[in-house]
Amino acid sequence: MRLHKFLHNSFTNIRSLGAVASLALLSGCSWQSLLGLDGKQSTFITEGPVARTQLDLFYVTCYVTFAIFVIVASILAYATIKFKARTPAEESAIPPEEGHGNPLIEVGLIAASVFALVIIAVPTLKGIWYTYDVPVEEKANAYEITATGYQWWFKFEYLNEQVPGAGVLTTGNELVVPAGRPIHVNLRSMDVMHSFWIPKLAGKVDMIPNRGNLLWFKADKPGYFWGQCAEFCGDSHALMRFRVIALSPRDFNDWLDQQSKSYRVVASTGSGLGKAQFASLRSFKENEPGVSGDFEVSPLDAWKAKQFPEKNENPELITRGMHLFSEKTCNTCHMIRGYAGAVGVAGPELTHVGSRTTIAGGNLDNNAEQLQRWIHNPGAVKPGNKMWVNGYLLNNIKLTSEDEVALVAFLQSLK
Repeated sequence: MRLHKFLHNSFTNIRSLGAVASLALLSGCSWQSLLGLDGKQSTFITEGPVARTQLDLFYVTCYVTFAIFVIVASILAYATIKFKARTPAEESAIPPEEGHGNPLIEVGLIAASVFALVIIAVPTLKGIWYTYDVPVEEKANAYEITATGYQWWFKFEYLNEQVPGAGVLTTGNELVVPAGRPIHVNLRSMDVMHSFWIPKLAGKVDMIPNRGNLLWFKADKPGYFWGQCAEFCGDSHALMRFRVIALSPRDFNDWLDQQSKSYRVVASTGSGLGKAQFASLRSFKENEPGVSGDFEVSPLDAWKAKQFPEKNENPELITRGMHLFSEKTCNTCHMIRGYAGAVGVAGPELTHVGSRTTIAGGNLDNNAEQLQRWIHNPGAVKPGNKMWVNGYLLNNIKLTSEDEVALVAFLQSLK
Protein backbone atom coordinates (compact mmCIF):
# COMPACT_ATOMS: atom_id res chain seq x y z
CA MET A 1 0.00 0.00 0.00
CA ARG A 2 2.81 2.37 0.93
CA LEU A 3 4.67 1.49 -2.29
CA HIS A 4 1.55 2.22 -4.33
CA LYS A 5 1.12 5.58 -2.58
CA PHE A 6 4.79 6.45 -3.12
CA LEU A 7 4.62 5.62 -6.82
CA HIS A 8 1.38 7.56 -7.19
CA ASN A 9 2.86 10.68 -5.53
CA SER A 10 6.04 10.40 -7.58
CA PHE A 11 4.08 10.15 -10.81
CA THR A 12 1.95 13.12 -9.78
CA ASN A 13 5.03 15.23 -9.02
CA ILE A 14 6.68 14.30 -12.31
CA ARG A 15 3.49 15.11 -14.18
CA SER A 16 3.30 18.49 -12.39
CA LEU A 17 6.91 19.28 -13.27
CA GLY A 18 6.20 18.35 -16.85
CA ALA A 19 3.23 20.70 -16.90
CA VAL A 20 5.31 23.51 -15.44
CA ALA A 21 8.08 22.90 -17.98
CA SER A 22 5.60 22.88 -20.85
CA LEU A 23 3.99 26.09 -19.61
CA ALA A 24 7.42 27.74 -19.26
CA LEU A 25 8.38 26.76 -22.80
CA LEU A 26 5.07 27.95 -24.23
CA SER A 27 5.35 31.28 -22.40
CA GLY A 28 8.92 31.84 -23.57
CA CYS A 29 10.54 31.48 -20.15
CA SER A 30 14.21 30.59 -20.09
CA TRP A 31 15.57 27.44 -18.52
CA GLN A 32 17.31 29.63 -15.94
CA SER A 33 13.93 30.96 -14.86
CA LEU A 34 12.43 27.47 -14.81
CA LEU A 35 15.17 26.21 -12.48
CA GLY A 36 15.21 29.33 -10.33
CA LEU A 37 18.63 30.43 -11.58
CA ASP A 38 17.59 33.87 -12.81
CA GLY A 39 18.18 35.84 -9.61
CA LYS A 40 19.76 39.28 -9.51
CA GLN A 41 23.14 37.69 -8.73
CA SER A 42 22.83 34.76 -11.12
CA THR A 43 26.03 33.62 -12.80
CA PHE A 44 23.95 31.89 -15.49
CA ILE A 45 22.73 35.19 -16.94
CA THR A 46 25.75 37.10 -18.21
CA GLU A 47 25.79 40.66 -19.51
CA GLY A 48 29.47 41.17 -20.21
CA PRO A 49 32.33 39.39 -22.04
CA VAL A 50 34.28 38.47 -18.88
CA ALA A 51 31.35 36.76 -17.18
CA ARG A 52 30.39 35.14 -20.49
CA THR A 53 33.88 33.66 -20.91
CA GLN A 54 33.79 32.26 -17.39
CA LEU A 55 30.33 30.77 -17.93
CA ASP A 56 31.45 29.13 -21.20
CA LEU A 57 34.37 27.53 -19.36
CA PHE A 58 31.99 26.25 -16.70
CA TYR A 59 29.82 24.65 -19.39
CA VAL A 60 32.85 22.99 -21.02
CA THR A 61 33.81 21.48 -17.67
CA CYS A 62 30.25 20.30 -17.11
CA TYR A 63 30.03 18.71 -20.56
CA VAL A 64 33.31 16.82 -20.13
CA THR A 65 32.52 15.58 -16.62
CA PHE A 66 29.01 14.63 -17.68
CA ALA A 67 30.39 12.58 -20.58
CA ILE A 68 32.78 10.83 -18.19
CA PHE A 69 29.89 10.14 -15.81
CA VAL A 70 27.75 8.66 -18.58
CA ILE A 71 30.56 6.39 -19.80
CA VAL A 72 31.56 5.18 -16.34
CA ALA A 73 27.97 4.74 -15.19
CA SER A 74 27.10 2.84 -18.38
CA ILE A 75 30.06 0.45 -17.99
CA LEU A 76 29.20 -0.06 -14.33
CA ALA A 77 25.58 -0.77 -15.14
CA TYR A 78 26.57 -3.16 -17.96
CA ALA A 79 29.01 -5.06 -15.72
CA THR A 80 26.51 -5.22 -12.86
CA ILE A 81 23.75 -6.63 -15.05
CA LYS A 82 25.89 -8.95 -17.19
CA PHE A 83 27.93 -10.54 -14.40
CA LYS A 84 25.28 -10.61 -11.71
CA ALA A 85 24.96 -13.98 -9.94
CA ARG A 86 21.53 -15.31 -10.84
CA THR A 87 21.58 -18.75 -9.17
CA PRO A 88 22.84 -20.10 -5.81
CA ALA A 89 25.50 -22.03 -7.69
CA GLU A 90 26.84 -18.88 -9.32
CA GLU A 91 26.86 -17.12 -5.94
CA SER A 92 28.97 -19.87 -4.34
CA ALA A 93 31.28 -20.35 -7.32
CA ILE A 94 34.98 -19.68 -6.88
CA PRO A 95 35.82 -16.29 -8.39
CA PRO A 96 38.04 -16.37 -11.45
CA GLU A 97 41.74 -15.78 -10.96
CA GLU A 98 42.63 -12.11 -10.89
CA GLY A 99 44.46 -10.81 -13.89
CA HIS A 100 46.74 -7.85 -14.41
CA GLY A 101 44.37 -6.03 -16.71
CA ASN A 102 44.31 -5.39 -20.41
CA PRO A 103 47.19 -3.15 -21.56
CA LEU A 104 45.14 -1.79 -24.44
CA ILE A 105 42.29 -0.78 -22.11
CA GLU A 106 44.67 0.73 -19.54
CA VAL A 107 46.55 2.78 -22.11
CA GLY A 108 43.26 3.79 -23.68
CA LEU A 109 41.88 5.03 -20.35
CA ILE A 110 45.04 7.04 -19.69
CA ALA A 111 44.85 8.56 -23.17
CA ALA A 112 41.16 9.35 -22.74
CA SER A 113 41.85 11.04 -19.38
CA VAL A 114 44.63 13.14 -20.85
CA PHE A 115 42.38 14.08 -23.78
CA ALA A 116 39.59 15.12 -21.39
CA LEU A 117 42.04 17.26 -19.41
CA VAL A 118 43.26 18.90 -22.61
CA ILE A 119 39.70 19.72 -23.62
CA ILE A 120 39.28 21.53 -20.27
CA ALA A 121 42.80 22.99 -20.09
CA VAL A 122 42.79 24.79 -23.45
CA PRO A 123 39.75 27.03 -22.80
CA THR A 124 40.83 27.40 -19.15
CA LEU A 125 44.21 28.89 -20.09
CA LYS A 126 42.60 31.01 -22.78
CA GLY A 127 40.02 32.24 -20.26
CA ILE A 128 42.68 33.06 -17.66
CA TRP A 129 44.63 35.18 -20.14
CA TYR A 130 41.49 36.93 -21.38
CA THR A 131 39.86 37.68 -18.03
CA TYR A 132 43.01 38.71 -16.14
CA ASP A 133 43.37 42.15 -17.68
CA VAL A 134 41.91 44.32 -20.42
CA PRO A 135 42.85 42.94 -23.87
CA VAL A 136 45.67 44.83 -25.57
CA GLU A 137 43.44 46.03 -28.41
CA GLU A 138 41.03 47.65 -25.90
CA LYS A 139 43.51 48.88 -23.29
CA ALA A 140 43.72 52.41 -24.68
CA ASN A 141 39.95 52.82 -24.26
CA ALA A 142 39.78 51.38 -20.74
CA TYR A 143 38.36 53.47 -17.92
CA GLU A 144 40.36 53.12 -14.69
CA ILE A 145 38.73 52.93 -11.27
CA THR A 146 40.05 52.11 -7.81
CA ALA A 147 37.81 50.03 -5.53
CA THR A 148 38.71 49.83 -1.83
CA GLY A 149 37.12 47.42 0.61
CA TYR A 150 36.33 48.39 4.19
CA GLN A 151 34.45 46.59 6.95
CA TRP A 152 31.79 46.61 5.54
CA TRP A 153 31.43 48.83 2.49
CA PHE A 154 33.16 49.71 -0.78
CA LYS A 155 34.73 52.99 -1.83
CA PHE A 156 35.13 53.83 -5.54
CA GLU A 157 37.50 56.48 -6.86
CA TYR A 158 37.92 57.74 -10.42
CA LEU A 159 38.78 60.81 -12.48
CA ASN A 160 36.51 63.00 -14.55
CA GLU A 161 38.04 62.80 -18.02
CA GLN A 162 35.78 65.60 -19.24
CA VAL A 163 37.06 68.14 -16.70
CA PRO A 164 40.87 68.10 -16.35
CA GLY A 165 41.94 69.09 -12.86
CA ALA A 166 38.60 68.20 -11.32
CA GLY A 167 40.43 65.80 -9.02
CA VAL A 168 39.46 62.34 -7.82
CA LEU A 169 35.75 61.65 -7.51
CA THR A 170 34.64 59.33 -4.74
CA THR A 171 31.44 57.36 -4.30
CA GLY A 172 30.36 54.72 -1.83
CA ASN A 173 28.73 51.36 -2.59
CA GLU A 174 27.45 52.43 -6.03
CA LEU A 175 29.85 52.22 -8.97
CA VAL A 176 28.68 54.09 -12.06
CA VAL A 177 30.41 53.11 -15.32
CA PRO A 178 30.01 53.67 -19.06
CA ALA A 179 28.40 50.73 -20.87
CA GLY A 180 30.25 49.19 -23.81
CA ARG A 181 33.63 50.34 -22.49
CA PRO A 182 36.23 48.21 -20.65
CA ILE A 183 36.52 49.06 -16.96
CA HIS A 184 39.89 48.41 -15.30
CA VAL A 185 39.44 48.12 -11.52
CA ASN A 186 42.36 48.43 -9.11
CA LEU A 187 41.43 46.42 -6.01
CA ARG A 188 42.58 47.49 -2.56
CA SER A 189 41.69 46.71 1.06
CA MET A 190 42.01 48.95 4.13
CA ASP A 191 41.61 46.28 6.80
CA VAL A 192 41.07 42.57 6.15
CA MET A 193 40.75 40.45 3.03
CA HIS A 194 37.64 41.11 0.95
CA SER A 195 36.55 39.82 -2.46
CA PHE A 196 35.04 41.87 -5.28
CA TRP A 197 32.28 40.10 -7.21
CA ILE A 198 29.74 41.26 -9.81
CA PRO A 199 28.18 37.92 -10.88
CA LYS A 200 26.64 39.09 -14.16
CA LEU A 201 29.73 41.04 -15.24
CA ALA A 202 32.83 39.34 -13.80
CA GLY A 203 34.00 36.66 -11.42
CA LYS A 204 35.30 37.27 -7.92
CA VAL A 205 38.80 38.58 -7.24
CA ASP A 206 40.34 39.06 -3.78
CA MET A 207 41.11 42.45 -2.25
CA ILE A 208 44.21 41.77 -0.13
CA PRO A 209 45.69 44.16 2.46
CA ASN A 210 49.05 45.67 1.42
CA ARG A 211 48.88 44.02 -1.97
CA GLY A 212 47.47 45.42 -5.18
CA ASN A 213 45.13 43.34 -7.30
CA LEU A 214 42.98 43.99 -10.35
CA LEU A 215 40.15 42.86 -12.55
CA TRP A 216 38.29 44.16 -15.55
CA PHE A 217 34.77 43.94 -16.91
CA LYS A 218 32.54 45.48 -19.54
CA ALA A 219 28.77 45.85 -19.52
CA ASP A 220 27.18 45.01 -22.87
CA LYS A 221 24.50 47.66 -22.42
CA PRO A 222 23.11 50.07 -19.81
CA GLY A 223 21.85 48.24 -16.76
CA TYR A 224 21.80 47.87 -12.98
CA PHE A 225 23.84 45.07 -11.45
CA TRP A 226 24.19 43.63 -7.95
CA GLY A 227 27.61 43.03 -6.40
CA GLN A 228 28.79 41.34 -3.23
CA CYS A 229 31.85 40.75 -1.10
CA ALA A 230 32.61 37.05 -1.54
CA GLU A 231 35.27 36.58 1.16
CA PHE A 232 34.30 36.23 4.82
CA CYS A 233 35.53 39.45 6.43
CA GLY A 234 33.77 39.76 9.78
CA ASP A 235 30.39 39.96 11.50
CA SER A 236 28.56 41.74 8.69
CA HIS A 237 30.29 40.11 5.74
CA ALA A 238 26.95 39.02 4.28
CA LEU A 239 25.80 42.65 4.43
CA MET A 240 28.72 44.01 2.40
CA ARG A 241 27.04 44.65 -0.91
CA PHE A 242 27.27 47.17 -3.72
CA ARG A 243 25.73 48.11 -7.06
CA VAL A 244 27.12 48.73 -10.52
CA ILE A 245 25.16 51.13 -12.72
CA ALA A 246 26.10 51.07 -16.41
CA LEU A 247 25.03 54.13 -18.39
CA SER A 248 25.25 55.24 -21.99
CA PRO A 249 28.41 57.30 -22.65
CA ARG A 250 26.44 60.55 -22.75
CA ASP A 251 24.56 59.82 -19.51
CA PHE A 252 27.80 58.77 -17.86
CA ASN A 253 29.55 62.03 -18.78
CA ASP A 254 26.57 64.01 -17.47
CA TRP A 255 26.75 62.06 -14.23
CA LEU A 256 30.48 62.72 -13.92
CA ASP A 257 29.94 66.45 -14.39
CA GLN A 258 27.31 66.46 -11.65
CA GLN A 259 29.51 64.45 -9.30
CA SER A 260 32.34 66.97 -9.78
CA LYS A 261 30.26 69.71 -8.18
CA SER A 262 30.18 70.52 -4.49
CA TYR A 263 27.19 69.59 -2.37
CA ARG A 264 23.80 70.98 -3.28
CA VAL A 265 22.71 73.86 -1.06
CA VAL A 266 18.99 74.32 -0.41
CA ALA A 267 18.49 77.91 0.71
CA SER A 268 16.38 78.48 3.80
CA THR A 269 13.39 80.80 3.45
CA GLY A 270 13.82 82.02 7.02
CA SER A 271 10.32 80.99 8.06
CA GLY A 272 11.47 78.73 10.88
CA LEU A 273 13.12 75.42 11.49
CA GLY A 274 10.40 73.34 9.91
CA LYS A 275 8.40 70.54 11.47
CA ALA A 276 9.18 66.85 11.32
CA GLN A 277 7.02 65.08 8.78
CA PHE A 278 7.56 61.54 10.11
CA ALA A 279 8.89 61.95 13.63
CA SER A 280 7.97 58.48 14.86
CA LEU A 281 9.95 55.52 13.60
CA ARG A 282 8.00 52.32 13.11
CA SER A 283 9.43 49.17 14.61
CA PHE A 284 11.32 46.92 12.22
CA LYS A 285 11.44 43.15 12.50
CA GLU A 286 14.82 41.53 12.97
CA ASN A 287 16.48 40.99 9.57
CA GLU A 288 13.60 42.75 7.81
CA PRO A 289 14.58 43.37 4.16
CA GLY A 290 15.41 46.95 3.37
CA VAL A 291 15.16 46.69 -0.43
CA SER A 292 11.64 46.71 -1.81
CA GLY A 293 10.36 44.43 -4.54
CA ASP A 294 8.90 47.44 -6.33
CA PHE A 295 12.38 48.88 -6.74
CA GLU A 296 13.74 45.67 -8.25
CA VAL A 297 11.20 45.75 -11.11
CA SER A 298 13.06 48.53 -12.90
CA PRO A 299 16.16 49.44 -10.87
CA LEU A 300 17.90 51.49 -13.57
CA ASP A 301 14.85 53.74 -13.97
CA ALA A 302 14.67 54.05 -10.18
CA TRP A 303 18.32 55.10 -10.11
CA LYS A 304 17.75 57.75 -12.79
CA ALA A 305 14.78 59.13 -10.86
CA LYS A 306 16.99 59.52 -7.78
CA GLN A 307 19.21 62.03 -9.61
CA PHE A 308 16.55 64.73 -9.26
CA PRO A 309 15.59 66.63 -6.08
CA GLU A 310 12.89 65.16 -3.88
CA LYS A 311 9.40 66.60 -4.20
CA ASN A 312 8.10 68.89 -1.45
CA GLU A 313 11.50 69.58 0.09
CA ASN A 314 11.46 71.49 3.37
CA PRO A 315 14.30 74.08 3.24
CA GLU A 316 14.09 74.85 6.97
CA LEU A 317 14.26 71.18 7.90
CA ILE A 318 17.18 70.66 5.52
CA THR A 319 19.03 73.63 7.07
CA ARG A 320 18.47 72.21 10.54
CA GLY A 321 19.80 68.84 9.41
CA MET A 322 22.86 70.52 7.88
CA HIS A 323 23.73 72.08 11.25
CA LEU A 324 23.08 68.80 13.08
CA PHE A 325 25.52 67.06 10.75
CA SER A 326 28.32 69.00 12.45
CA GLU A 327 26.82 69.15 15.94
CA LYS A 328 26.52 65.36 16.11
CA THR A 329 30.10 64.94 14.77
CA CYS A 330 28.99 63.19 11.55
CA ASN A 331 31.53 65.36 9.73
CA THR A 332 34.46 63.67 11.49
CA CYS A 333 33.86 60.42 9.59
CA HIS A 334 32.16 61.59 6.38
CA MET A 335 33.20 64.02 3.68
CA ILE A 336 30.87 66.46 1.94
CA ARG A 337 32.75 68.51 -0.63
CA GLY A 338 32.10 72.21 -0.05
CA TYR A 339 30.76 71.70 3.47
CA ALA A 340 33.18 73.32 5.92
CA GLY A 341 34.64 70.79 8.33
CA ALA A 342 33.19 67.69 6.65
CA VAL A 343 36.48 66.07 5.67
CA GLY A 344 36.23 62.62 7.29
CA VAL A 345 37.45 59.56 5.42
CA ALA A 346 36.44 56.74 7.77
CA GLY A 347 32.99 56.45 6.18
CA PRO A 348 31.56 56.84 2.68
CA GLU A 349 31.64 60.28 1.05
CA LEU A 350 28.18 61.87 1.17
CA THR A 351 28.51 64.80 -1.26
CA HIS A 352 25.81 63.37 -3.51
CA VAL A 353 24.44 60.58 -1.31
CA GLY A 354 20.86 61.57 -2.08
CA SER A 355 21.33 60.45 -5.69
CA ARG A 356 22.18 56.87 -4.72
CA THR A 357 19.54 54.18 -4.68
CA THR A 358 20.93 52.33 -1.66
CA ILE A 359 22.55 53.03 1.69
CA ALA A 360 24.16 50.96 4.47
CA GLY A 361 26.41 48.98 2.16
CA GLY A 362 23.70 48.33 -0.42
CA ASN A 363 21.30 46.80 2.13
CA LEU A 364 18.61 49.47 2.38
CA ASP A 365 16.65 51.51 -0.15
CA ASN A 366 17.69 55.13 -0.04
CA ASN A 367 14.35 56.54 1.03
CA ALA A 368 13.19 58.54 4.06
CA GLU A 369 11.99 55.55 6.07
CA GLN A 370 15.04 53.34 5.53
CA LEU A 371 17.47 56.23 5.97
CA GLN A 372 15.89 57.09 9.31
CA ARG A 373 16.05 53.39 10.23
CA TRP A 374 19.79 53.43 9.53
CA ILE A 375 20.47 56.68 11.40
CA HIS A 376 18.35 55.58 14.36
CA ASN A 377 20.33 52.39 15.05
CA PRO A 378 23.09 51.38 12.60
CA GLY A 379 24.06 48.44 14.80
CA ALA A 380 20.66 46.81 14.35
CA VAL A 381 20.99 46.94 10.56
CA LYS A 382 24.66 45.99 10.24
CA PRO A 383 26.08 44.50 13.47
CA GLY A 384 29.57 45.64 14.40
CA ASN A 385 29.82 48.46 11.88
CA LYS A 386 32.18 51.29 12.79
CA MET A 387 29.53 53.99 12.52
CA TRP A 388 27.81 52.34 15.47
CA VAL A 389 30.85 51.17 17.48
CA ASN A 390 33.28 54.07 16.91
CA GLY A 391 30.64 56.72 16.39
CA TYR A 392 27.44 56.35 18.36
CA LEU A 393 28.78 54.26 21.25
CA LEU A 394 32.25 55.79 21.59
CA ASN A 395 31.03 59.39 21.35
CA ASN A 396 27.71 58.80 23.13
CA ILE A 397 25.72 60.25 20.22
CA LYS A 398 22.03 60.69 21.03
CA LEU A 399 19.41 61.63 18.44
CA THR A 400 15.80 62.57 18.98
CA SER A 401 13.17 61.65 16.40
CA GLU A 402 13.15 65.27 15.23
CA ASP A 403 16.95 65.18 14.84
CA GLU A 404 16.70 62.02 12.75
CA VAL A 405 14.08 63.54 10.48
CA ALA A 406 16.14 66.70 9.96
CA LEU A 407 19.27 64.70 9.15
CA VAL A 408 17.28 62.57 6.71
CA ALA A 409 15.96 65.67 4.96
CA PHE A 410 19.48 67.09 4.64
CA LEU A 411 21.05 63.87 3.35
CA GLN A 412 18.26 63.32 0.83
CA SER A 413 18.78 66.82 -0.51
CA LEU A 414 22.38 65.98 -1.46
CA LYS A 415 21.87 65.25 -5.14
